[in-house]
Amino acid sequence: MTMSLRLVAQSLAAPQAWRRLVHTSSVALQQLPRTIPQDGKTLADFAAASLPQTEQLQLATPTDIPYAPVQENYLQGKRVHIEAYGCQMNVNDSEIAWSILEQAGCVKSTAEQDADVVLLVTCAIRENAESRIWNRLRELATRKRQLRNTRSLQIGVLGCMAERLKHKMLEQEQAIDLIAGPDAYRDLPRMLQDSADGNAQINVLLSLDETYADVTPVRSNPNSPLAFVSIQRGCANNCSYCIVPFTRGRERSRHISTIVGEVAQLSRQGVKEVTLLGQNVNSYRCMEGMEQDGAEAELPMSAGFGTIYKRRKGGRGFAELLNRVAEVDRTMRIRFTSPHPKDFPDDVLLAIRDNPNICNQIHIPAQSGNTAMLHRMRRNHTREAYLDLIERIRSTIPDVTLSSDFISGFCSETADEHADTLSLIQDVRYDMAYLFAYSMRDKTHAYHRMEDNVPQEVKKARLQELTQAFHAGALANNQARINTVQLVLVEKTSKRSALEWAGKADGGVRVIFPNRAVETETGEDREPVMGDYVAVLIDDVT
Repeated sequence: MTMSLRLVAQSLAAPQAWRRLVHTSSVALQQLPRTIPQDGKTLADFAAASLPQTEQLQLATPTDIPYAPVQENYLQGKRVHIEAYGCQMNVNDSEIAWSILEQAGCVKSTAEQDADVVLLVTCAIRENAESRIWNRLRELATRKRQLRNTRSLQIGVLGCMAERLKHKMLEQEQAIDLIAGPDAYRDLPRMLQDSADGNAQINVLLSLDETYADVTPVRSNPNSPLAFVSIQRGCANNCSYCIVPFTRGRERSRHISTIVGEVAQLSRQGVKEVTLLGQNVNSYRCMEGMEQDGAEAELPMSAGFGTIYKRRKGGRGFAELLNRVAEVDRTMRIRFTSPHPKDFPDDVLLAIRDNPNICNQIHIPAQSGNTAMLHRMRRNHTREAYLDLIERIRSTIPDVTLSSDFISGFCSETADEHADTLSLIQDVRYDMAYLFAYSMRDKTHAYHRMEDNVPQEVKKARLQELTQAFHAGALANNQARINTVQLVLVEKTSKRSALEWAGKADGGVRVIFPNRAVETETGEDREPVMGDYVAVLIDDVT
């Protein structure tokens, strides 16, 4: 795209050096996250049953979990290289893992060739994502054999794929030294130490409470004006096709105060855009400062939507969090991902509308446009309810941009069901969409109860039709933006030319514009820098 432009806001001071916040407050002993072994019960369940009713079982806090100690200075100077694959949550997980390892004395290696440890933060959502990891592990195993007589190389697998395929990984790739699930990152220093002598380490226990709220992530790119803040982990929706509840565990949320504090710290460092992250980010529910009273009302949901689980009562919801985060710094943009359509009640839509720094961009995954298919997917809403929500969003939030997810060829999908999904994409006209052919994941409801019976060539043909329909709608949306002025946050140099900047408008649409001197609010002329807001007149689109 080529555009004319004018700088409308100067950047903040250069980001300060990253400073770690040390969490020193004491927490009630009974707040320990309970891990769930395969039988579903923990030692606490059995111990509590044997105690007198007047006694209360006391458990350690997350930061007090008695992992085996690490020898003093054992990890000092150990070079660690971390690669993140898949969703933005995995990138955030890599920053959490690195924060823990840095505190243990490790140093970051930007190149795998120089590293003593290579950790892969993995994704299990689709077969293609796992295939990339298997290929990368084979490459690392070859390198480990080549280095055998010169120095050691430890290889670790973290995240969703680690939890899902833990035993298969050790059997097929014996070069792997450690496997850590999404809730086991605090144990990484101990696992690195104990696996150094060739004894592979596995910790994939899932937690009911772990949110890493007291761990300050070390940003992978501290010079970027963008940052990500995890507010919620796990998922309770149990959609038929989805592996996330089995790899990430049950849904739990951080306290509002810790989230607001992290956003404030990022603001002080000059960050200009924060994205709130969660597997079901808008089902956020915080009990901080509240008594859990069974008589309290449930948090509201979108009209016409339901759940397959019994909803918990009470708590402070996503709308309150959005309002609190938006107040931290009115020059900082706020986005969030990935939400569920069921959790867009009116108070959330009003929070987006009434806070000018909350971006007018909503991701609203549909997966299918057919009611019968949505029922098989366990989405708990109809096509009509989804379209009613789209209309309510657009009537509440002017100039909102919408994005979505769609699955092509889910179990027993008929031609008519596919046609309904196609027409939904054509009717809504999304600005962005993530479209994939269905790949069955074990452990899911579909794996146990359904048959992956749509031929691969049919899946691909239908996916192509959905993709073409999406592109047509998105192009029409972009053409309507010609001759409009968009406020763009300068994020990075454009990939196509070092003489151009790239950034996103408020609605999340990516904009490319020339790097040349423009007029600032004070009347001076200078070239934009990362973190500036630039008013851009759109004169061409793709």
